[in-house]
Amino acid sequence: MDKGTAKKKAKGLTREEIAAMKEYLQEKNSKVDGTVAVLAAIAKMKEPDRSMAKKVHEIITSSAPELSPRTWYGMPAYTRGDKVICFFQNAGKFKARYSTIGFTDKANLDEGKMWPTTFALSELTNAEEAKIRALIKKAIG
Repeated sequence: MDKGTAKKKAKGLTREEIAAMKEYLQEKNSKVDGTVAVLAAIAKMKEPDRSMAKKVHEIITSSAPELSPRTWYGMPAYTRGDKVICFFQNAGKFKARYSTIGFTDKANLDEGKMWPTTFALSELTNAEEAKIRALIKKAIG
């Protein structure tokens, strides 16, 4: 193990996680309009993440116009007031094999004693779009 790897592991965070935390701190002090920030974050993504993020953004903003776009740890997120309800995490952000759409504990997805809050997205077909719309409606309901 080289010094850089040992130092990275000692802190317990990957470079990508540290970068996300830095983005979060910048966001807290930013005066940039949320929609502008989300579209800029999406524009920085590589394909196919960028196309998927654009489509997810369209789905969420058309399904729940009462949610406000903003970035959260550098990711597109959608809020009610100052509470993040859902977010899109592109695969490239943390070198994952798929993108995800996630929901925070502020989303109304509760179902019994256990329920999913993050969903993998490898492709967006009409079926997935319908599922996302239904999840968004439930989350804000």
